[in-house]
Amino acid sequence: MKKIKILHVLVSGTYNGAENVVCQIIDMFKDDNNIEMYYCSLDGPVRIALEERGINFQPVKELSIKELKRVIRNVQPTIVHAHDMRAGFLASLACGKIPLISHIHNNNYDSRSISLKAILYLYAALKAKHIFWVSKTSYDGYYFHNKLLKKSEILYNVINIDNLINKAKQDTNTYNYDFAYLGRLTFQKNPQRLVRVMELACKMDSRLKFAILGDGELKDEILHYIEKHKLSENISFLGFSNNPYKLLQCCKGMLMTSRWEGLPMCALEAYSLGVPVVSTPADGLKELIESENDGYLSDNDNELATQIVKIYQNKGYHNKLSNAAYTKICKMMDLKNYKKTLFNVYNKYSM
Repeated sequence: MKKIKILHVLVSGTYNGAENVVCQIIDMFKDDNNIEMYYCSLDGPVRIALEERGINFQPVKELSIKELKRVIRNVQPTIVHAHDMRAGFLASLACGKIPLISHIHNNNYDSRSISLKAILYLYAALKAKHIFWVSKTSYDGYYFHNKLLKKSEILYNVINIDNLINKAKQDTNTYNYDFAYLGRLTFQKNPQRLVRVMELACKMDSRLKFAILGDGELKDEILHYIEKHKLSENISFLGFSNNPYKLLQCCKGMLMTSRWEGLPMCALEAYSLGVPVVSTPADGLKELIESENDGYLSDNDNELATQIVKIYQNKGYHNKLSNAAYTKICKMMDLKNYKKTLFNVYNKYSM
């Protein structure tokens, strides 16, 4: 069998949800001698995660058609697998006759109506041989999704639970936080709302301790809010961590206030560690979380804060959510089928 060479293309040089998914995909195929995978993105913190895993990194100075063409010439891939809309559009212009696989990890507000972004991605989507969407809501939310039905497939993200638990064990530190947030500090994640909900919960129970793990363009604004509202005793900003799992495992819950999501890896990771998620009802999270069974969904800040306090104060209720979250994720995680789905698509378009 001829070796299949896959070039994964991403926009960001950070290490967050989509980057985590791609690393897991590459890990799945690392022992397959017939498949060789490469990772292409801007340079940045992602380099550390890639080096830890021994992944072949092809950094670009800027994510442009010219730079992507340079990488494609060097790698000579059989297939280009582009992740999210911007990477998909640029890859569609750079890959020539090389088959393109598109993979949508979330669906921004600006692609849910007739917009420049929605139209530009449609060009890439029509050129793509196959499109993976990480949740049904991410597919349904794209304005032109009906034009892509025949080549679209829902592929829910997966977690290697054993690997996650082993990584948590590598951290020998002790933590004393009740709730955590893991993710970027960006408009999508709505960290302003996050700290307001934390503040409300602290007014209900001043013993609560929150940890924020992440970075982004809204970092200074969030730090200023914490200082201005005298919340530093209750909210700790810890920055980016490539191994936040021991800390998360020690928490009673995770809080999210995203405006939109695909099917976020951090929520799957929380459930894999038996940590229930309290969140706004953003897209794919509605497909994961069942309120008051394994987590909680609400678009009301006061309800979110009340639920945090309930989980913190009521041990029996917390244990119920925790056990249900872990049981649910164990049933969902079918790594073999996930790999088989990817392989079948790679194999089909490498002929």
